[in-house]
Amino acid sequence: MVRRFRGTWQFAAIRPHGRRDVWALPKGHVEGRETPEEAAVREVREETGFRTQLDEHLGEVDYWFRADGTRIHKTVTFFLLRWQSGSPIPQHGEVEEVAWFDLEAAQDELTYPGERELALKAAEILAARDSRSA
Repeated sequence: MVRRFRGTWQFAAIRPHGRRDVWALPKGHVEGRETPEEAAVREVREETGFRTQLDEHLGEVDYWFRADGTRIHKTVTFFLLRWQSGSPIPQHGEVEEVAWFDLEAAQDELTYPGERELALKAAEILAARDSRSA
């Protein structure tokens, strides 16, 4: 999720509960008959408190993790979302903190390589749009 603040593109990241060393992009799962796009907008609202508008598909990130001793493979679909309204409200029990970072600092702030790549793609998309409108 991005916003323009004082002429600079920023993105929102979360620090998951119990993970003081991690800054990540909000993400979750599809519920019921939701589309992936609807799930992305809902999950961002739940995890951050922000209302957003869908912009475009950014890509997927595949990764493995362990839960209760079981190795799990996950594919997450990410979308470029634009901030519409709201203040940071971390989701109780899941998110410790929500913060805005300058998009150009994503490579230094985000913990996971796949998410850093998607932030770079978002920055390129937004820069190309900015140059066309200038």
